[in-house]
Amino acid sequence: MKIFYKPFGIVAGVIGARLGRQVFQGLWGSIDTLTPPEPTAGDAPLGKVVAAAALEAATMAAIGAVVDRMAARSFHYLFGFWPGKKRKPQIEVAG
Repeated sequence: MKIFYKPFGIVAGVIGARLGRQVFQGLWGSIDTLTPPEPTAGDAPLGKVVAAAALEAATMAAIGAVVDRMAARSFHYLFGFWPGKKRKPQIEVAG
């Protein structure tokens, strides 16, 4: 049954990537008027390059998680089957 989720996951990935890129561009636009520097740009300071990369990674990961979760919930709502892995209960050790 999880094979039916694959198209949902692929579409969610494309949507998440586009949305994440737009959100990152908006966030970076509020920080700096220039485009985010590439890591190989010789005229960009190291701090700005690292900040841009960290912000982009955090934004993409957060947006990706939200979109993946929304796709899984939508699939569950439509078909009554949760497409992801089930979490194993953790055993608490008294000590």
